[in-house]
Amino acid sequence: MFLAWKEIKHAKGRYALITGVIFLIAFLVFFLSGLAYGLAQEGRMAVDNWKANAVILTKDANDNLSASQFDKEDINGVTAKEKATLLQGASVIQVKNDSDKKDNIMMFGINKDQFLAPKISKGEMFQNNKEVVIDESLAKQKGFAIGDKVLFTGYDTPMKVVGMTKGNMFNMAPTVYMSEKAFQNVRQTPVPMQKNVNAIIVRAKDGNLDNVKVKNKKLEVIPTKEFIDHLPGYKAQVMTFSFMIGFLILIAAIVVGIFIYVLTMQKKQIFGVMKVQGIPTSFIAKSVVMQTFILGVIGVVIGFVATIGVSLLLPAAVPFQLNVPLMIVIAILMIIIAVLGSIFSVRSIAKIDPLQALN
Repeated sequence: MFLAWKEIKHAKGRYALITGVIFLIAFLVFFLSGLAYGLAQEGRMAVDNWKANAVILTKDANDNLSASQFDKEDINGVTAKEKATLLQGASVIQVKNDSDKKDNIMMFGINKDQFLAPKISKGEMFQNNKEVVIDESLAKQKGFAIGDKVLFTGYDTPMKVVGMTKGNMFNMAPTVYMSEKAFQNVRQTPVPMQKNVNAIIVRAKDGNLDNVKVKNKKLEVIPTKEFIDHLPGYKAQVMTFSFMIGFLILIAAIVVGIFIYVLTMQKKQIFGVMKVQGIPTSFIAKSVVMQTFILGVIGVVIGFVATIGVSLLLPAAVPFQLNVPLMIVIAILMIIIAVLGSIFSVRSIAKIDPLQALN
């Protein structure tokens, strides 16, 4: 440890360059992980907030919420600890007489007395068919406010924003909660289809789906995790970012390994003298590995802090969220892999012949 730190202090420029490279790669990895996590959360936050064990859809819907429709009365044939009906559809919301305050949204038609009712962060829950609760992102990004009269695509009757909920995004769009009747009014659902719902959301006894029974054979029970994985584009997006982050960590190991190897070769004569003096190869090798560890820790910590700083400056529209436990795991992985990259230098040190090095 002493030798490693002493040498870093002696050759500040060289080791600062290595630390800078580690910092840049760490910052890029952390930033991408924040974007990946933020995008993933915007696709699934509303589902996570349900705290449900499963979603019941029609078998021919291919796990697609929008493609599923069945009679609301089928809920009576479902056995579960808790159950709730859900209507879902896409629309465009706009503040009346203000075309600038407009956005694409996901509408959720719910029974406010069931567990799907969102947690209210501002205002109150809707009480009738002319009131809605919106996600806070509409206020932050588009300027929506409690008390606004809003219009929906194809529906000319204004509705009032009475409350806001935090962190309720679905399929990359903010959600708007309303009563089932209000949903049918907005969608102008034909009378014969007004008894239909898109899904039944259930909480199983003891969290065990074996305790969930469905009488209608045309319906299937889909575990929540499986339902999320089958959200349009969700899995492909997560896998894409995961591969990018993985390759960046691998590149970091290769780059650090090359830098340390070059520095080791430049110090070949010094290591030869140390061996002649009786200093064991293991001591020199430990010094090189410790140097890499110190540089890795410094670079990763600076990258971590820089990412947190930049996240505070990003506009609300950027889907960036810090997942600190995930970032800590990535940081540890980067340091470990950087240290492993220095193993090539350790092998070179072991092969150094003191006499040849001195000549």
